[in-house]
Amino acid sequence: MSARPWQQVIDFYSDVVKGQKPLSALLGTTCLSKNKIYNSVECVNSQNRGGRWARLTFKIVVSYHGGSFDGWQKQPDLYTVQSVVEQSLGKFVDDKKAQMLKDRGLPLEGAATVAGRTDKGVTALNQVCSFYTWRKDVQSQDIADAINIAAPGKLRTVSVTEVSRVFHPNFSAKWRHYLYIFPFNDDEEDTEQSNETGENTQKFKIKDNHYEHEVVSDKCNEENVGNLIITDDVELETEKKPQMFSVSRVNKLLQKLEGKLLSYKLFARDTKASRNEGPPTECFVFHARARECRLPCSEHEKGRRVMCIELVANRFLRRMVRVLVATSIREAAAGADEDALLKLMDATCRRATAPPAPPDGLCLVDVGYEEFDPLDCLISKE
Repeated sequence: MSARPWQQVIDFYSDVVKGQKPLSALLGTTCLSKNKIYNSVECVNSQNRGGRWARLTFKIVVSYHGGSFDGWQKQPDLYTVQSVVEQSLGKFVDDKKAQMLKDRGLPLEGAATVAGRTDKGVTALNQVCSFYTWRKDVQSQDIADAINIAAPGKLRTVSVTEVSRVFHPNFSAKWRHYLYIFPFNDDEEDTEQSNETGENTQKFKIKDNHYEHEVVSDKCNEENVGNLIITDDVELETEKKPQMFSVSRVNKLLQKLEGKLLSYKLFARDTKASRNEGPPTECFVFHARARECRLPCSEHEKGRRVMCIELVANRFLRRMVRVLVATSIREAAAGADEDALLKLMDATCRRATAPPAPPDGLCLVDVGYEEFDPLDCLISKE
């Protein structure tokens, strides 16, 4: 999957983050009502508060370009979104915390709690984090301005609102909304044809499903599935002849996931052992669709042909979206039944699913704090 024009996808996401292009330029739809930015949990009156309720809590919605950062989470010697945001928030820290940081020899930074961490290369259009301070003179616009000047063109503030201290970006969220853009190569532009079912098919190279892994036992079962290490950047030894897959087939495979609470442990990677069994692995998918679109780019007058995959769920496991994308493409090319993804839920080894698709195509579109509304989806249910 790496030998594809990902740079055009990266450039498109960059333009969207900068506000130079709307996401609707890709899907031709009005994107998101955004009414969930202001909801009941966030309605606060900052006056006449005392005691533990006297602190100010802010909900911060940011947009950032995945290709410009080493992911969200702060890590030593890496340029991450969290490090930039927290450095910007340092000037709003209250005196008590500022002194504590100084006594410990730590930099003056605020603490940002996030709705969900994103990996290196993953873009976010409406990532949600929160910050609180005991200072009474901090204004929402001050926070927005501080973040906006920290990394121009790479990171910008969408909104900053004062919220109730009960608000938590992660635990208060009711759904997450992702979009994956999969680009077709130039030599694939004219290879579309109809198969015996009448579906348009796309030529795509599928490689043998070999994985590098380390396990203590030769057996791959429920007990050791969480310890299986799968390398993302796998160089596969042999290559099959080009096979065909259709976007409509991918769409049908994904639709079978909608409206079901399922364990996605086989579609996760690098998870903690405590999150490999039971409820921690269960996700409810509200919306799962695929559609062919045209990506605006200067190299193609009509835009580059791409497949967009949209997923909305109450939660996602680590790398789950990227594994779902890669596996759905693989199964579509193999001519699998429409319930193939559901059948994989019963597998006992993560080698049954494909390695994660490249992070460059993935984008966190939004995080919702009200009930899921299908009208906010980018790909409609036809």
